[in-house]
Amino acid sequence: MSNLHGLSRRALIPSLLLVKMLLLRMFHQRVSQQGSHISLSYPQVDSGDYWMLQFVGYFNLTCAGCRKPIGHGRFLSCMDEVWHPQCFKCYACNKPISEYEFAMHEDQPYHKSCYKDFFHPKCDVCKNFIPTNKNGLIEYRAHPFWMQKYCPSHEDDGTPRCCSCERMEPTDIKYITLDDGRKLCLECLTSATMDSPECQHLYMDIQEFFEGLNMKVEQQVPLLLVERQALNEALEAEKSGHHLPETRGLCLSEEQIVRTILKRPTIGPGNRIMDMITGPYKLVRRCEVTAILILYGLPRLQTGSILAHEMMHAYLRLKGYRSLSPQVEEGICQVLSHLWLESEIIAGASGNTASSSASSSSSSAAPTSSKKGAKTEFEKKLGAFIKNQIETDSSVEYGDGFRAGIQAVEQYGLRSTLDHMRLTGSFPY
Repeated sequence: MSNLHGLSRRALIPSLLLVKMLLLRMFHQRVSQQGSHISLSYPQVDSGDYWMLQFVGYFNLTCAGCRKPIGHGRFLSCMDEVWHPQCFKCYACNKPISEYEFAMHEDQPYHKSCYKDFFHPKCDVCKNFIPTNKNGLIEYRAHPFWMQKYCPSHEDDGTPRCCSCERMEPTDIKYITLDDGRKLCLECLTSATMDSPECQHLYMDIQEFFEGLNMKVEQQVPLLLVERQALNEALEAEKSGHHLPETRGLCLSEEQIVRTILKRPTIGPGNRIMDMITGPYKLVRRCEVTAILILYGLPRLQTGSILAHEMMHAYLRLKGYRSLSPQVEEGICQVLSHLWLESEIIAGASGNTASSSASSSSSSAAPTSSKKGAKTEFEKKLGAFIKNQIETDSSVEYGDGFRAGIQAVEQYGLRSTLDHMRLTGSFPY
């Protein structure tokens, strides 16, 4: 009996070549790399493989998951390690991976479904996974500032955008529909300026801002909040001027009758604006400027930046700045809009009302703002967005004009830049 046992033991000691063959059989795996997905196979355990598994246990191989011997039974080999089937787990859900294919990310295994949930981009508009294009690649669009990701199809399927921040309307949120058809997101709505009386406080803030820069506007120029149609009609009646394709503000010099918004509208069914009350306002020419018109329904920071721009137009006309090219005039107006935004953002972030940017550009004390207290996180982000729009504008008059103007102001100061403009009609270089 002992001889038979000994013979059996000797018979089970394979040659080196046989060991290699057995190990190749044990660790057989099919690995196909396709993107970040891996295909593997489990050894089938049957009577012919049982001795092989005993042999593996004999060599005391260790599971990469639990760090215990593989022992007898089923196992798998992948990622240059051997594993108990229950120990090879998804990094996301911590459940065993039993499928033939799994995904890898940063050297960690995932179920394909978990990988998709974690790493396949979802559309911020329709909330679905962004589909692949005809080449099998994930293709999406993203707003350059907000980085809102969305399916390319939403650019052509009528999905509305907020008229202020430009973000697309998600399917689970209903934007406000203004009376003139524009859409306004709920975050922009929280600080939206809706009627002319409401805007007067902001007008006073910006007048104080100009006064703090030694640029006080002596004349009382009417400020009116209007609908888009009224703004376009006033623009057509104005004999001169250079404006963006979508005008949001206007500094008038002609006598005309303008319909202004007298009372803040309400929000009705379907998130539509209703009960809009407007009335005629006759503009009388008592000086070079008859009124400043601003499009209603925009957030306070955006309304203020437009108002600061138009206020600078009024200042230039009232102070006798003649023969300015469109690039110089629009450029310096954008500079004042940008400076006001900086003062608001700094004041909102620190709780102080002084503007370090304005003070560095002026020979006098910095302006103050009556809008005290910290801004919400969205308002800070919106302010940065509006500033970014000014800074990255690609147009010659507004974009190039701003960049030339801000460079002159930073180098020579605001007062010296204005004096040079009055004498030469251009920015100092």
